[in-house]
Formats: sequence, structure tokens, C-alpha cells
Amino acid sequence: MNSIDKLIHLLARLPGLGPRSARRVALFLIKKHESLLVPLREALGEISNSIKNCEVCGNVDTNSPCQICCDAKRNSNQLCVLEEVADLWAMERTTAFKGRYHVLGGRLSAIDGIGPGDLNIEKLIERVKDREITEIILATNLTVDGETTAHYITDCLSASNVKITRLAHGVPVGGELDFLDDGTLTAALKARRQVNSQL
Repeated sequence: MNSIDKLIHLLARLPGLGPRSARRVALFLIKKHESLLVPLREALGEISNSIKNCEVCGNVDTNSPCQICCDAKRNSNQLCVLEEVADLWAMERTTAFKGRYHVLGGRLSAIDGIGPGDLNIEKLIERVKDREITEIILATNLTVDGETTAHYITDCLSASNVKITRLAHGVPVGGELDFLDDGTLTAALKARRQVNSQL
């Protein structure tokens, strides 16, 4: 296998890229050799040598503890529990949450053989015991496995004095009912709340 074939083969292993897309990306990189391929190679070399998992929250950063855990301006009393680092990055994009995080590294799944010992749950329990955390925000995905994980964590923390909340779910902002799936509509109906007149 020559170096171009090897590049295509590796690119095809990335999420969302098949063999055809990988060939197009490889050709684009080769055409943009100086402006894109060389800087990309350097960036990949740097990150492969410096990337670390945060020993506190499980985030990915070049330092451990990560920048979020080291930020003294963040609310150390709130802890948002997420399945993956990608979920943490999505939360950070909103700039709405100013607390701290805990990444589980997946979700409970009997089919895939993923049990509590395979996730970062024990460390979560230790963090709740050792620190002055007043609220746990469960932000696992709204799937069967995500819900199972959220229920398991709730049971594990039931003896603690911490408030446990769950992200609201239902009709998204700007969403039209006609385009929503049945599960989303059902969740929205169950999570309905009273609307009080301001008059």
C-alpha cells in the first residue's frame, strides 16, 4: 500500500467518511499541500504528543486538570454529568452552563456488555462525597441506554444530600409539531407545565 492509499484508508475510518468521501478529502489535501496538508500534519503531531484525559472530569485537553476544571470563575457547586466529551463540547458551545462537568465515557448498555464498572461512575460518587456539590444535572442522551444510566446514577446518589435534576426535553425552540418524531412529542406532553397569566 503506497502512502496515498494509506491516507485514504485512514480517512475512510473517520466518522461520516466512506471510501469515496475519503478519496475526495485525500485529493483535496494533496492539492492544498502547503496551506492545509503540512499544517494538518504538524497539528496532528503536536496533539498526539500532548493530549490528555482530565483526571478530574474526563474531558480531553492538553493539560490535566483541564482548563474548565482549573477555571476559578466556574460554579463548583453544580456538576453536569454527560456521556461523552462531544456532549461536553456541545454544552460549552451554548455558553449557558457555568458549572463543572463529569464525563462518564459512555452509557450503560446490556447489549454491548457495558456495565457500571466500565464507566466513570465511581469517580462521580467520590466527587459528590469529597466536594461541596449541591446539584447534579443529568445530561445523558434521551435514549433507552441514556435513561437507564441516568436512573442508575440517581439510585447511586440517593443517599447523598445532593439535588439531582435532569435536562428538560420535548419540543425544541423553533420546532414545528408536524416535523417532530413521536418520542419527542410524547416527552413534551409529559413534561408540560402550567402557564400562568401575567395580567
